[in-house]
Amino acid sequence: MPDVFSKKRPSIGTACPHEEGRKSYSTQETYEGYLKKWIVPRWGLYRLGDVKAVQVEQWLKTVPLARGSRAKIRNIMSALYSHAIRWEWTEKNPITQVRQSAKRSKIPTVLSVEEIQLLFSLIKEPCRTAVILDAVSGLRVGELLGLKWEDVRFDQLELNVTRSVSRQVVTTCKTEVSRKPIPINPEIAEMLFRWRMEAPYKEPGDWIFASPHKAGIQPYWPGSLFRAHVKPALLKAGISARIGWHTLRHSFGTLMKANGEDLKTIQELLRHATFKVTADTYTQAVTPVKREAHAKIAKLILAEVPAAKPVTPTIQ
Repeated sequence: MPDVFSKKRPSIGTACPHEEGRKSYSTQETYEGYLKKWIVPRWGLYRLGDVKAVQVEQWLKTVPLARGSRAKIRNIMSALYSHAIRWEWTEKNPITQVRQSAKRSKIPTVLSVEEIQLLFSLIKEPCRTAVILDAVSGLRVGELLGLKWEDVRFDQLELNVTRSVSRQVVTTCKTEVSRKPIPINPEIAEMLFRWRMEAPYKEPGDWIFASPHKAGIQPYWPGSLFRAHVKPALLKAGISARIGWHTLRHSFGTLMKANGEDLKTIQELLRHATFKVTADTYTQAVTPVKREAHAKIAKLILAEVPAAKPVTPTIQ
């Protein structure tokens, strides 16, 4: 965590490359938050050899956070011990014996096609183009807001995703899979071209969703864009479920699966490093698809079952 330790914040517009073993700036800030709020207040005065797995496990049960967040705390503590072992400050990592489930407490919300279309109709620019592009591409919001006009290959119908923006810090996409270009169809390319004609900042090096409040030097903050445009549209549409930018990514994966696409293709488009994340987290079976699948199996099985003979009641 060299950046947060030395209090060096990368400047706006300058991509911070991922070095081997170096966490992204946003991950470093997340780790720092967990350390300051939870880990150090509870364990800061302990010697490395005095921390016991059972104690940590019992403490995690009392932390008022979701299971996934508690698992993240455990993982950060384990990383601390791995670092200590490398520097020969201790010989064992007790956190490897700490049991903590990371299973989600709630199933992620997924929007239907009709809900997404209704949302499109109620949002105005510049957010309308951002929401549509996010919904049809499955981009992470940091990748969406990190796009510049030079990243749009109109002649090849591709988006070149090379950077991500988090808290106005620009980083390059960490994995090779994340850096792969993604396809766009002609309608989306035309929509982006129209927005470029209307946008106040349209040079190749300008952000596609540049903030006019910052004279185009930086893109919009995702939270302010959501509160100003998406949230009012959700209220008008009567969509009361808990929705965020990541909902569009989950919806993209689930709708692709419902459309019959194979999981490998979905993984490639979502740019996941592992197949398991795509299968377990980002795709759900929607109810109509489950009903149709059940009906197909039922018809297949029942077609081979001979008709039941009528039962003649007997008089006792």
